Amino acid sequence: MIETDILIVGSGCSGLYCALQLPPTKKILIITKSTVENSDSFLAQGGICMLRDESDYDSYFEDTMRAGHYENDRKSVEIMINSSQDVVSDLTSYGVDFHREPDGSLSFTREGAHSSKRILFHEDITGKEITSRLLEQARKRPNITILENTKMIDLMVTGAGCCGAVVERADKSVEPVSADTTVLATGGIGGLYPHSTNYRHLTGDALALAMKYGIELENIDYVQIHPTTLFADEERSFLISESVRGEGAKLYDKNGNRFTDELLPRDVLTEKIYAQMKKDGTEFVWEDLRTIPEDELKSHFPNIITHCREMGYDVTKECIPVVPAQHYFMGGVKVDHDSRTSMTGLYAVGETACNGVHGRNRLASNSLLESLVFAKRAAKAMNRERKTPERALRCRVLRTSDLKEYGNMDAMARLYHRQVRDGISQARNRRGNR
Repeated sequence: MIETDILIVGSGCSGLYCALQLPPTKKILIITKSTVENSDSFLAQGGICMLRDESDYDSYFEDTMRAGHYENDRKSVEIMINSSQDVVSDLTSYGVDFHREPDGSLSFTREGAHSSKRILFHEDITGKEITSRLLEQARKRPNITILENTKMIDLMVTGAGCCGAVVERADKSVEPVSADTTVLATGGIGGLYPHSTNYRHLTGDALALAMKYGIELENIDYVQIHPTTLFADEERSFLISESVRGEGAKLYDKNGNRFTDELLPRDVLTEKIYAQMKKDGTEFVWEDLRTIPEDELKSHFPNIITHCREMGYDVTKECIPVVPAQHYFMGGVKVDHDSRTSMTGLYAVGETACNGVHGRNRLASNSLLESLVFAKRAAKAMNRERKTPERALRCRVLRTSDLKEYGNMDAMARLYHRQVRDGISQARNRRGNR
């Protein structure tokens, strides 16, 4: 058995930032299902929102609420916005290199459904810039251990609550991990969908285990479709960032005619694109990046330009075909404003968690910010907690020798995937019958 103070399941930005916010006296183990680079946090293109000053607060709050169809948790939105400058300060202290103006001030861009420019960015690979810096910092900490290719296959639960997890190592061996506190940071559910911008190994494992142990879930039928991904034969759909449209890119039908407002909220724009595809009898619509000045296009979106070129398109000379694809999960394991789940000893952060910030539809570039804000709050809450002798004793008497039930991992994975898909469908049907 592995013993640790805190087990963090997932190595994306929320898991890493949570670990960095914990005191160095805590022994922390981070496990990740694949390699550390294969997290969706590395894929985030657009940027991270920040409250520029108090004059923008009401507008930012309203933009977030409107995008979420006013189903957002207002307190969570307030916390996120008011914590944004603190988080950005932490990130710059870790060496995150946000784009700056000639005078050295931070640059801001705008994306769909935002009423003003409030998004920080690093080219079109902001997620990679942030997450790689967090990873660098985590690797420097002697109290943090990262195990790659190690997946959670079960939680260890007693009457005292969650006391760790059962994991499968890279060599297929199964081992219990005893932890005072466990943090679920397992990312999204894109691996359950045929077309998704997510990595294929992100399959909602935390949701399946929450269902198994009666841990509260929230809004698991709220799945966001990103309106613009490159229409190409690829295992993972390549996202054409919201920022592209924020900087002026246009959408055209099969005849080259503009058919919608490109800055509509994602779910509304997705509906417009699907309607146009149906009308035209096509599998995609066209996106024109030539409307953006070429020097700005090359400096702001080099990764998009390169990928499109690799797929046979020169965005400086021609339109590219785009199609909606599953992108983000607004529901998840229900948490409070400090990221606690309904089970003692268990927290959830990032896309795995649902604190109500996003409501029914996430506002562009709120994902990185929300993940970091509530990961930090989780760390602070954990640091305030004191383990009672009773809980310590009850966690010590875990069954650790009987691992026979974990003999067929493929069958267990298929079961988990089916349960999550069925759970999402049932939640959608219940909502539709209200």
